[in-house]
This record gives sequence, C-alpha cells and structure tokens, in this order.
Amino acid sequence: MSFSFVSDNLALDLAGTRKWRRRTEPEELLGGPSDLGAWLEQSGVIDAASTITEGDLYDAVRLREAAYRAFGARAVDAVIDAADIETLNDFAAPAPAGISWHGGALHRSGDVTAALSDVARSALCLLGEAAAVVKQCQGADCTRLFVDRSRGRRRCWCGMEECGNKAKAASYRARRRNAATRTGSGSQSRRLR
Repeated sequence: MSFSFVSDNLALDLAGTRKWRRRTEPEELLGGPSDLGAWLEQSGVIDAASTITEGDLYDAVRLREAAYRAFGARAVDAVIDAADIETLNDFAAPAPAGISWHGGALHRSGDVTAALSDVARSALCLLGEAAAVVKQCQGADCTRLFVDRSRGRRRCWCGMEECGNKAKAASYRARRRNAATRTGSGSQSRRLR
C-alpha cells in the first residue's frame, strides 16, 4: 500500500490514515500490522519495520486518534482534551528511533515503540509551535488535517493530487455550465422578441 504524506507533520500524516471520517464507513488504511509497518517505512521514521503485532497496531491507532482530536480542536480554536495531551506525552516518553550516518546515507532504526515516540514528539512540537496554522481540508468529504505554511495562509486542500484537483475541476465545470446557461437564455430571449 502506498500512503500520502501531504500534511507537513508526521502525526497529521498518521491521522490521515483514516480517510473520509464523516462518511458512514470511513476508509481505514491501517488494516493490519503490515500496513503499519509500511507506513512507518514510507514516512521515513524507520528504515525497516521489525515484527509488528496487533498490540502495536492498537497503540498506533490510539496515538493517531489522540493526535487527530487534539489538532482537530486546535484547527477550530477549541480546548484540547487533557486526555489526548496525556496520550501524546505517554507515547513521546520512550526513546525515539535511532539515527546514524554510514555508507553515505542516513539510517533510522528502532522498534515500533521508538517509531511511535517520534510521531508523538512531532505532534507535541507542532502543538508548541504557536505560529503553526493547522487546518482541515476543504475537499468534499475529506477530513485530513494539515499545516498551512503557505504565503498568506490561504491553502485550502490537503494536497492538489486528490482534493485540490477535484475541487478545481468541479469549479471549472460549474463555470462552464453557468456560461452555457447564460448564453442559452440570452439567445432564447432574443428569439422571443
């Protein structure tokens, strides 16, 4: 499985592994331990995931949901639940994944606990970044959160590939329909005279 990393923060990208949260049946991208391993590797938290258990997956989902609720509250200037902050703090407490440089490349290693510590630390650092603007995507049905670092803080979509292109295409089609309707009604009124 291939994951999308468009949120500009590890914790928000992890939160994005549950898509379309407002739908009756949201899309779950972490369906099993192997999916979590793939996410950890693709995110760059660790180079190779060791054996991942159902318990590790459960922990990752707990962290994901605490981060989503915390940043969802922040996106609308609401108070963040203390239990979510406690969860983030608990996950951040263990030592993070190790990094080393050898063979001309950076290597990241560690178990799932260390990897989730990195994700939680990423969440806490973002919470501590007073100037960071966290928004929810304005794409239809999209519930992905992202950090808006754009000039003027006018970013609307989590990413152009999915939500941005769909919104722009829908807007274009609407403008074309409106133009056709105006042209059609204008020609009819001229014929009626």
